[in-house]
Amino acid sequence: MSVTPVPLGRELLPKLVTTLREGYGLAALRADAIAGLTVAIVALPLAMALAIASGTTPDKGLVTAVVAGFLISLLGGSRVQIGGPTGAFVVVVVGVINQHGYDGLVLATLMAGLILVAAALLRLGQWIKYIPEPVVTGFTSGIAVIIFSSQVKDLLGLSMGAVPAEFIEKWPAFWEARDSMGVAALVGLGSLALILGLRRWAPKVPGFLVAVVLGSVAAFALGLDVETIGSRFGGIPDHLPMPTLPVITLERLQTLLPAALTIAFLAGVESLLSAVVADGMTGRRHRPNAELLAQGVANTASALVGGLPATGAIARTVTNIRSGARSPVSGMLHAAFLLLFMLAFSGLASYVPLAVLAAVLVVVAWNMSDAGRFLHQLRAAPISDRVVLMTTFVLTIAIDLTVAIEVGVVLAALLFMHRMSETVEVSDGGEQPGLALGLPAGAALYRIDGPMFFGAARKLLDVLDRTGGAPRVLILDMGGVPMLDATGADALSTLVARADKRGAHVVMAGVQRQPMGVLRGLGHRHRKGAVVFAGDVARAKAEAAHLLDKGPAGSTGGSPAGGAD
Repeated sequence: MSVTPVPLGRELLPKLVTTLREGYGLAALRADAIAGLTVAIVALPLAMALAIASGTTPDKGLVTAVVAGFLISLLGGSRVQIGGPTGAFVVVVVGVINQHGYDGLVLATLMAGLILVAAALLRLGQWIKYIPEPVVTGFTSGIAVIIFSSQVKDLLGLSMGAVPAEFIEKWPAFWEARDSMGVAALVGLGSLALILGLRRWAPKVPGFLVAVVLGSVAAFALGLDVETIGSRFGGIPDHLPMPTLPVITLERLQTLLPAALTIAFLAGVESLLSAVVADGMTGRRHRPNAELLAQGVANTASALVGGLPATGAIARTVTNIRSGARSPVSGMLHAAFLLLFMLAFSGLASYVPLAVLAAVLVVVAWNMSDAGRFLHQLRAAPISDRVVLMTTFVLTIAIDLTVAIEVGVVLAALLFMHRMSETVEVSDGGEQPGLALGLPAGAALYRIDGPMFFGAARKLLDVLDRTGGAPRVLILDMGGVPMLDATGADALSTLVARADKRGAHVVMAGVQRQPMGVLRGLGHRHRKGAVVFAGDVARAKAEAAHLLDKGPAGSTGGSPAGGAD
């Protein structure tokens, strides 16, 4: 049964258009406005904190949340997705800025946006879901550990020089500076306790914003000597920057391509994971390629105004849903409210202590780590998945996120192929009473179960070595082979050639559509002599009896008996 492909235009259609076509009234607008305001209150301190953790200024995070957040909701394939800067990008952004400067990050983000647009046009959205879960869990947990480590200095107010870039070197440096903790530690740890307490006993209260406001008021009223946004960054602009292009040269494009691919990959994976979570909570279905297109346009626009990479934010999306969001309008209003806050209250942001924002990021890191899932996979997953999980986690922390993803995906693929090859069985059908019934003397029957790909081809080549007295007809029951690749087909060809040299015929029974297509493409469907096709095992036995009467394989021509198509 064939499935009619969905037109590309429909796959890229924004969910906003769909919801407006369904009808959109004042009740829905009111619900979206409340949800958008709630999410904006959560996103305001978060955007600034993530920007600071990324090694840049807090206004970059706000600009990203406004511009990219608006476009992700406007063009996206999810009804309730909230976009903006996220913790997943912190490690990548820090690395790119350290190596290529902020202008290099802008160019890498611009390239990533164009890559995501191309991925959407090529309909690659549905393929991202095949990224192995242990890889995703491993690198997100690793990023969470890195984010937490990057905030220890500000959280505790440690007086020390530049924090070492390498993770392993950070903690000895923190330990050596432990006696320098000052009043900032009280502000940071007090804010952390307040956020956690509100989450425990008043979950509907926006803990991040309350901690930022109270921490700032306390530090200012008591005259505490703590570092603030104003003392480190000089405040926040009260306007959006004009679009500008970064310096573009062929050499820079080549140098920044790996970073751009990593940003595009993270944006695609995180946004689609967030959309899947939203689907589970709302009972809706997102359009993956429309979501990729929105991410591409949003990241391109963010780069043009000097912003950070952006993607779908799971925590903010969940907040949006729980606040009663009805449509993408809530996400667009969330961006509008953030812009309003930026224009009206940018001066007050200068008084926010960095220790408070560090407390916010510590909570973000804990949420991002998803410790429960990490520990569950470590305990209950198959050993191969645990190896992938720990390898990706350790490489993310110790070496590089890009290396961790590449190694994790390749390792997961190799281990998966090994597991699949172990599921392939080549059994002696002649020893099974049902299949052995009616088997002519001089014929042997083997049943193959499982996909025949390059990882399992060796088992097929062992068949003739297991046939003992070299039968004159070898029947292969392939009814249990759903898939055949070129290596598996080559193994079949080798088996047929070996049989031919022994003067034996090979009868392939019950070949399914996909394997038959591969064999036909390689010229086996109409081959004369040593190989014959039969529709099922019963007809294969009849064909075997007929071939035994004719003699060796090279003496007569064989024709297909029964259609396997």
